[in-house]
Amino acid sequence: MPDLRRQVLESGKTMSRKAASKEGSRRTSRASSAQNSHQSSRNASRQASDDEDAGNLSDDTAVSLGSFDDFENVDVEKDNSNWAQELLDVVDDILDRKRSSVLSREENYAAYCRLSKFHYVEESIRRRVPDLLAAFARSIKSETSVRETTLAMRALELLAITATDNTIFEHTEPLLTRTIRDSSSDSIKVAAIHCLGTCTMFGGGGDEAIEDQMTFFLDIVASDGQSIDAQEGAATCVTAALQEWGFMATEIDDLESESEEYIQIFMDQLSSGDPSVQIAAGENIALLYERSYTPQEHWTDEGEEDSNGEDSLDSESEEQVYHTGPKRVKRYSPYHDTPELERQLQSLATVHSKRINKRDKRDLHKNFASIRATVADPRCGPMHSDHGSKLTVKIGRQGIMHIDRWWKWIRLNSLRRILQGGFAVHYFEGNRAVLDNLPVMMVRRQTGDRRTSPTGRKEDKIRQNQRRAKLEFADDDYY
Repeated sequence: MPDLRRQVLESGKTMSRKAASKEGSRRTSRASSAQNSHQSSRNASRQASDDEDAGNLSDDTAVSLGSFDDFENVDVEKDNSNWAQELLDVVDDILDRKRSSVLSREENYAAYCRLSKFHYVEESIRRRVPDLLAAFARSIKSETSVRETTLAMRALELLAITATDNTIFEHTEPLLTRTIRDSSSDSIKVAAIHCLGTCTMFGGGGDEAIEDQMTFFLDIVASDGQSIDAQEGAATCVTAALQEWGFMATEIDDLESESEEYIQIFMDQLSSGDPSVQIAAGENIALLYERSYTPQEHWTDEGEEDSNGEDSLDSESEEQVYHTGPKRVKRYSPYHDTPELERQLQSLATVHSKRINKRDKRDLHKNFASIRATVADPRCGPMHSDHGSKLTVKIGRQGIMHIDRWWKWIRLNSLRRILQGGFAVHYFEGNRAVLDNLPVMMVRRQTGDRRTSPTGRKEDKIRQNQRRAKLEFADDDYY
């Protein structure tokens, strides 16, 4: 199933590769003056800005088959041994606003995004979070340029997912909400929607805040962007709101009472002329149907608690439970007219209109075949093909993750949109926000002596992080 979350940084003027090379060379030279100039120049010349990297998030990078670190600059950053000093210099420049210009702030934010994507910077920025937060907020509030504003919000997202600071949401929510409503740029609105979702989820929003923001995003969807005065880019705003709503919905335990209303709103978006809107709405519908079933150890067919459910897993192997999970049973009907919904989904899964280009048509067929299967049987998670094969995601060179539930798929895509090519780095380096939101993956063992091999030492660290995550993450807590 392709990734459709590539529009967040379509924000007007971009930095050319030549300009990005100059910016990278300047910073790398300053951060690594002790090294020879040839080495500094070689690494820096291949480092692009953050908004350039966003263009590499194409549908051709298949999540089920490709690697998350299959992006430009990942290998270069792995060799950037002076990234910590470069980060300190970048942070100092960001905070020195009196002597900064719009262009320099754009370059600094792009450099910060690059470094905090491809390196786990939590320890380096721990004491600078309040200052960075204030600097990003000033750029967002002033909206001096579209690029500066959107890069400031990208930097804020990366700060929220890295810093483990529960005060970020309360300090940014009013500003981001006002930006979504009042900005004259649809690109800024889209970036602000995603940024607000990230700050809510990782910046200390809490259950009540999550529900409030879900209502806000649902209003954007139901009004086709009119509630925030979206203009030509209304479809991108609606898509962003749908995606962030779905991400937040994975955190809500009970969606039964609102399920009917939600599905009706999302069904209305199935007739949109934008495939991204249609697919994001369809994924949320699949999630709501999936949530209508719960593991058998919690509920019986009559809707009563089953005290013997836990014992029923004793006869199953760990491998079987990991792939299939415990038996799940229906708890409620998520929508009153499932046959009509299935007809709409079937139409999108087989659409052959000449007005739709081949790529969009392929995406609609693949995604809605999977969504339709889940509506028909909510125990069926996302599939890679019409033949029912499950999604398997390769993460870096060390891990494989099985995506057998829609909540996993939605969370995975949200984390990937934020971290882009740095996802594997944050997972394996033990970023709590990432580990707490996704299941433990299977690790493929490397050959060789781990006692002396750098690969072996890294693998040991990976397994240690995964064991720690497994103690705190139970797959059965989500359904």
